[in-house]
Amino acid sequence: MSGDVTIEKRLLDVAIVLVNEGFASTAIGPIEVFTAAGTMWNEMSGEEPSPRFHVKMASIDGEPIRSAYGLRIAPDRSIAEIDRADLIFVSASGAVPADWMQRHAEIPAWLAALHERGAFIAGVCSGVAFLAEAGFLDGRRATTHWGVAEAFGKRYPKVDWRPDLLITEDGGVFCGGGVNAALDLSLYLLDRLCGHETAVGCAKALLVDMPRVHQSGYALLPLSPPHGDAKVREAEDYLQAHFHKNPSVEDVARHLGMSARDLIRRFKAATGRLPGAYLQRVRVAAARQMLEDGRTPVLRVGTELGYDDPAHFRRVFKRHMGLTPSGYRERFRLRFPQFAEPP
Repeated sequence: MSGDVTIEKRLLDVAIVLVNEGFASTAIGPIEVFTAAGTMWNEMSGEEPSPRFHVKMASIDGEPIRSAYGLRIAPDRSIAEIDRADLIFVSASGAVPADWMQRHAEIPAWLAALHERGAFIAGVCSGVAFLAEAGFLDGRRATTHWGVAEAFGKRYPKVDWRPDLLITEDGGVFCGGGVNAALDLSLYLLDRLCGHETAVGCAKALLVDMPRVHQSGYALLPLSPPHGDAKVREAEDYLQAHFHKNPSVEDVARHLGMSARDLIRRFKAATGRLPGAYLQRVRVAAARQMLEDGRTPVLRVGTELGYDDPAHFRRVFKRHMGLTPSGYRERFRLRFPQFAEPP
C-alpha cells in the first residue's frame, strides 16, 4: 500500500494507553516499536539515529496498572495530561463486559476529544472496544480478536466487524486483531506514518516480520478511502479474494447482480478509481508482500498473481512502486542483520 498518509519527517507524539486487566505485551510491544523507529536499525547500520516518535505511556489516573497476569506497569502520566497527540494506541483490555467498560468510561470520551483535534486512533485486540464505544467505528470496517468478535457484534451492531482480517484501516482509525497483532499494527502504522523503508528497517532491527493482515493466513487491506456504498465494498472484497484470477469488470458485475456500466460508475464515485485500476493496486500490494517475504522466486511472483506476461508485470510494478520487482526485493526483503549471522 502506498504511503498516502505519511507525515512530514518530524518527531511524532504517540501515546500508549495502559489498561487494568489487559495484556501487557500489547502495550510493551508498541512502545518498543515506536521507540526503535529510526534509531535501532540506524545504529546497527552505522548511520546517525533519527528518532521518529516521542512515546508517552498513560493510564486513566496516572497510577500503575496491573495486567491480566499480574505484571505491573507504571505510566509516566494520566490521560488527562495528554491534550494533543499524532497517534493514540490503545492496548488490549479484558473481555469488556458492561461493568468493566463503565469503570473505564473516561477513555472513550478522551479518545473522542483527541480524535477531534486530529489524532489518529488505533486499538488492538479487545482494546478496539474503546474505539467502538467512542463511536469511531460506526459504519466502518474494523477487526478484533476472533474470540470476542461475536460479543462485540452484539454490543456494537453498527460496526462492520471483519475478524478474518488482522489489520483494518478506515478513516484514520486503525484496528488490530489478536494479542500478537500489536506488533503487526505498530509496524503497519510506522509504514503509514513514516514510510515503508523506516518500517522495514525497524522490523529488521527487532527481528520480526513485516505486518500480516489476516488472522488465518494472508489477505489484503482496503485500498480505497472510506465510503458508504455496500455494493462497492462487496466488489472490493471480491477483487481482493480473486485477484490472482484477474477477474474482469463483467465477472465482478455478474457476481454482484448488476450491470458492468453501473458497477464502473458506482465504483469510481466511491473509490476515486476504476475497478481495473483498483485490481492492479491489489495485485501490486500482494506482490510487495511476496517480494518482502522472499520465499517466492521473483520470476514466479507475477505468474502467481495472474500475470501471464512477466514483462507486463514488471512494467506495472515499476509504475506503481518506482522499482522493478527484483530491485524492490533487494531493497526491502527482510534479512537478519549481518552481525546476527553465524560465523
